[in-house]
Amino acid sequence: MDGTLLDTEAVFKTIVFEVCADLGFEMTDDVHRSMVGGSHERTNQLLLEAYGVSFPYALFDEKCRVSMRERSHGGVPVKAGVRDFIAALHANNIRTAVATSSRNPHAQHHLSAAGLLDLFETIVTRDDVTHPKPHPEPYLTAARRLDVAPKDCLALEDSYAGVHAAHAAGMQTIMVPDLVHPSEEILALGIAVMESLTHVHAAAFPVRR
Repeated sequence: MDGTLLDTEAVFKTIVFEVCADLGFEMTDDVHRSMVGGSHERTNQLLLEAYGVSFPYALFDEKCRVSMRERSHGGVPVKAGVRDFIAALHANNIRTAVATSSRNPHAQHHLSAAGLLDLFETIVTRDDVTHPKPHPEPYLTAARRLDVAPKDCLALEDSYAGVHAAHAAGMQTIMVPDLVHPSEEILALGIAVMESLTHVHAAAFPVRR
């Protein structure tokens, strides 16, 4: 969701740096990159490893959520090519789902504010699974709800955790990088890396002349 459908990762990066500074900690690009695409629990673990057990994660999380809500009042920006690509999927009777590490209230609010919520048959959030990304459970749950075999699914991801999850679920995976670019390991797990969903759209539905 964030970083693939919604252009929110850059906003969240700014918030993370600001909130850490307010709490007396210095966020770094390396720590932030490790957080991208991760679950609430994984982010908590990473920040405690980076800053020690004194890091006030609950307060950090709440401040980030409040700031994100304030900044999304005017709507949530959508990544380039999203609406046209989803329309093409629907026109070709291809079923669609979202698998996100976000909690349900966050996912519902952001997708609704972006005008995308009703365009997907199902939304799998952190609240729907026992094991979040990089575990395959979110993607396996999405495939089960769609009644489609994982091997027949195409997963689009912007994060390392997401690519690992989709690959482990047995799905064909394309990375569409946002703030994090693919490593050699990530390249080996996917079938392609594409610049945007506009490029994925063009590859999936080439114009016939």
